[in-house]
Amino acid sequence: MTRFVAPDPWHSLRGFTRARIALGRTGHGLPTEALLAFELSHAKARDAVHHPLDVDALHAALRAEGFATLDAHSAATDRAQYLRRPDLGRRLSRESRAALEQARADPADLTFVVADGLSAFAVAHHALPVLAAVRGKLAGWRIGPVVLARQGRVALGDEVGEVLGAQIVAVLIGERPGLSSPDSLGIYLTYGPRVGRTDAERNCISNVRPEGLGYAQAAHKLHYLLTQARRLALTGVALKDESDAIGAPGVALASERP
Repeated sequence: MTRFVAPDPWHSLRGFTRARIALGRTGHGLPTEALLAFELSHAKARDAVHHPLDVDALHAALRAEGFATLDAHSAATDRAQYLRRPDLGRRLSRESRAALEQARADPADLTFVVADGLSAFAVAHHALPVLAAVRGKLAGWRIGPVVLARQGRVALGDEVGEVLGAQIVAVLIGERPGLSSPDSLGIYLTYGPRVGRTDAERNCISNVRPEGLGYAQAAHKLHYLLTQARRLALTGVALKDESDAIGAPGVALASERP
């Protein structure tokens, strides 16, 4: 704090949160440093929405780790249309549907869809570490190729899973960026995917990133939900996430916490 900035009594709490608290003031306004920091965060959030996903690089990275991949595109032709027409982002383009139908092999227990969503940064940074972390927990599962989808919304996974004949689809997608989290990844899980499924019929794991829910914890939750979804033949509001009760890697059980 400079002598021109009136301090805030909550300033010591800033060490416990990334929220914009205790910024101080200069006259009736924000200090210049706080204002510039806000504008930088806002710019990063806007960039996250508009920055294109480097699909070729992600295909290469996934294949280098032993994942088979397929390519897909929603019915939204470009980013501008994707942002104006959410409905088009929920359906495959005619060409992509035909290509996936041709690529369909034996039905899989699980198909992963990686979609740019509203933050390509999130997918580029976090999708591969999450997939690598959960793969080791899925011994005995028949896992289909990872489908990389451009201009995709969550519900696009329903059509992808239906076309490929997957029992369960898990969509890893860039979430709407916030001012402190431009690269937050979401994971949406749907049993029996088909066009017309509602959000009430899927489970969500949110804020996956090192500063939020770490990769090991996200993989733990995803594995738990996948296992229960297959056992109960359902996802959504009827499937409760009780993964914390059995302990995540690096996280103590409730009975072990002080």
